[in-house]
Amino acid sequence: MKHIILCSQQSGQDVFDIGKLYRQLAELSDRRDRRGRIYPLAYLLTAIFLAKVSGQHTPTGITEWIRLRGMQFWQAFRPHWRPTPSLNTIRRTLADSVLAAELQNACRRFLHEVYGGQESVLIVIDGKSLRGTIPAGETKGVHLLAAYLPEEGIVLAQEPVACKENELSAAPRILAQLNLRQKVVCGDAMFTQRNLSVQICGAGGDYIWFVKENQPRLSADVQRFFEPRPSRPGWHHPPLTERQAQQNNKGHGRLEQRTLTAISDETSYLDWPGAAQVFRTERRRCCLRTGEITEETAYGITSLTPERASAERLLQLTRNHWSIENGLHYRRDTTLREDQTRMSQPTQAETVAVLNNFIIGVARKLGFTNVAAAQRHFDAAINLQLNIFL
Repeated sequence: MKHIILCSQQSGQDVFDIGKLYRQLAELSDRRDRRGRIYPLAYLLTAIFLAKVSGQHTPTGITEWIRLRGMQFWQAFRPHWRPTPSLNTIRRTLADSVLAAELQNACRRFLHEVYGGQESVLIVIDGKSLRGTIPAGETKGVHLLAAYLPEEGIVLAQEPVACKENELSAAPRILAQLNLRQKVVCGDAMFTQRNLSVQICGAGGDYIWFVKENQPRLSADVQRFFEPRPSRPGWHHPPLTERQAQQNNKGHGRLEQRTLTAISDETSYLDWPGAAQVFRTERRRCCLRTGEITEETAYGITSLTPERASAERLLQLTRNHWSIENGLHYRRDTTLREDQTRMSQPTQAETVAVLNNFIIGVARKLGFTNVAAAQRHFDAAINLQLNIFL
């Protein structure tokens, strides 16, 4: 196929070559029956990606977007193909033609090979339900657990959570797919489990877990580090050495102050695999409009030693952990309208989620902080370059 280039917003130097993506997708296993194949799988997936990155999210919208550019697609790809696939072809491509896990790996490899490999060490694991897959009268649909690089905007892997299990059951499977050596895995209190801690440390990585009442003994032990030491006349306990870091931010109509206090577990007081430090985060938010003040306190543990992670570093890592909600889940829900798209087949939902993850990663790599703005930019660039082929 002919090259279609998407440039970055800032400098115009970082580019995204659709031709390279096409060749990467051509290596995927085609699950379709050989009989009746009109279009190569790489052509269909590339066309779907171009439509989605231009702002189309439903199979109907994708099909119409391609049809309106039929002659341009005819010239950009191979002339002996029919230029516009039907709606059913688009639906079958998303549902049955490719394994979502294989497509996810191809997208991850493409982003890392083109843009210099994985640069960050923090991996956040968290799950998301696709509300558009919940049948009428039921409460559960497709639920996917993602391993996400918040500093790069890239999803390393995603794992479906079966109906009769939870994210905790899927976590060992998704971690087994990753290279954890010298990486830091972060998760909320659900993932604060011994087996996951052992799995991560055994693979050469480290963990940062938040601690809540699902681990009552651990929670009480961690909080005890931050309580005043007992004393009696003539008997004195020296205070534990604390390291503290603070960040102040203003935005979204509020002032926010975050303070993290870290203490080393020098005596191995905690009965937890690999635990090296405990920490307490205090968040104080002031609404500029109303003056209302809210305060939150959270506790956690990490296998990172003070030499490898200062209080400042821990504060940054724990703050980046929460960016999976705004950086990934919110964008898929709101901008890419994932939850508004009705999908009756779980395999289609998984494939759509992979493509949405990929679009967010592409936008981040090209310097866009707003995915909606990136889609408008890409739509104009794609239309301009397709018209050149006429």
